[in-house]
Amino acid sequence: MRDRDALYIDGAWTSPLGGGVIAVENPATEQTLATVPEGTAEDADRAVRAARAALPAWSATSYKERSELLGRLHDALASREEAIARTIASEVGTPMRIATRIQAKLPQTVVAGYAEMIAGGIPDERTGNSLIVREPAGVVAAITPWNYPLHQITCKLAPALAAGCTIVIKPSEIAPLVAYELMDAVHEAGLPAGVVNLVPGYGPVVGEALATHPEVDMVSFTGSVRAGSRVAELAAGTVKKVALELGGKSANVILDDADVKTAVKVGVSNAFLNGGQTCTAWTRMLVHQDLYEQALDLAKGFAEGFVPGDPLDPSTKLGPMVSKAQLDRVRGFIDTGVAEGARIVTGGTATPDGADRGHYVSATVLADVDQDATVAQEEIFGPVLSVIPFRDEDEALRIANNSRYGLAGAVWADDQDRAVAFARQVRTGSIDVNGGAYNPLAPFGGYKQSGLGRELGRFGFDEFTELKSIQLSTARP
Repeated sequence: MRDRDALYIDGAWTSPLGGGVIAVENPATEQTLATVPEGTAEDADRAVRAARAALPAWSATSYKERSELLGRLHDALASREEAIARTIASEVGTPMRIATRIQAKLPQTVVAGYAEMIAGGIPDERTGNSLIVREPAGVVAAITPWNYPLHQITCKLAPALAAGCTIVIKPSEIAPLVAYELMDAVHEAGLPAGVVNLVPGYGPVVGEALATHPEVDMVSFTGSVRAGSRVAELAAGTVKKVALELGGKSANVILDDADVKTAVKVGVSNAFLNGGQTCTAWTRMLVHQDLYEQALDLAKGFAEGFVPGDPLDPSTKLGPMVSKAQLDRVRGFIDTGVAEGARIVTGGTATPDGADRGHYVSATVLADVDQDATVAQEEIFGPVLSVIPFRDEDEALRIANNSRYGLAGAVWADDQDRAVAFARQVRTGSIDVNGGAYNPLAPFGGYKQSGLGRELGRFGFDEFTELKSIQLSTARP
């Protein structure tokens, strides 16, 4: 990986005003991959002003023009797919099989989806004598996390551009390198100067400067509840529009008539996707008591197939945690779980065999977890699965809803109608029935402390717009 020494502002690579740099670590080797500039509040201001200056012309473009530019951005991303996957595998620790299939592919799907959505325009609506129109929200600040560092940007960038907004992106300081790959693609696609801007840096500096900037109209944030609350608090000072995609503690509910083997296999894979560093991970497996011991045996076997290894090895299914701090956090939760009565079925806090360097932890399954235990309530963000028994469907629903989060989840039953009826009662933004496939056109977001607003599809587009009603006279001249 090569060092990056510039910011992307007003359509050009621009020297930062400060002299600080951020070292990006490879979590598999604990070596520095590359450095990026440590942006300042003054850099953020320059980027916002460039976005503001570009807004009138960009918002006046037609949907057809924006669609064509998004199509070119898709092509530029597709041509960089291998480099993007390798960059994310190196800076996040995502195994290449996932980095290629999800981390690199999904952003292309999102960008292409918005290009297609707006190609024919977004029609105005009529109600009575009023014409209802959607207009761009304005200048958007996008503050994004490290776990899906390109996807989480494109979930904001693509609909914002489609709606006619301009944008300033602050990627996570832990995994900012792939954002540079994106800016290379943006430049190649020929987006007008100032429409897309990049300022890496730390949240308390660049993030807070963006959230409080008077020329920013909207903040779209993905990350922790604590940081999201801070962003919302700061944005409130200038009454900005705020969209928050925060944490999750999703339940995977296996009812008494479910195909338990399939439900457990898919559930374990979901819980350990990207090393468990996924906000939608089904980290609570709720199993009917008659199937409980069988489910534990199956979970143990499937979990032990997630052997920690080099993320660049195509056979690896479980990479390292993104940082030493994240590794310590995960180990701390496992210790707390045991102290509160959980039983380790497999895994634990010991360093995995052969992992003499890197931030590795074994895939861990915990049994006999109380629904109110710390490991059943807190987002661990690591490969730790809590298995919880229930007696009947009513208890399963109470446990599933016993969380301050409500982002995702799953339910399994032989009778799909029964499963759908159960899914309707779970207070969560999305839920899969019997392994239903992920749909990037469906709205994504959460209830409760999982956030505000929705991403993806038409609902994600609407987040980046403002509604205006124009009352038409019915009088004839």
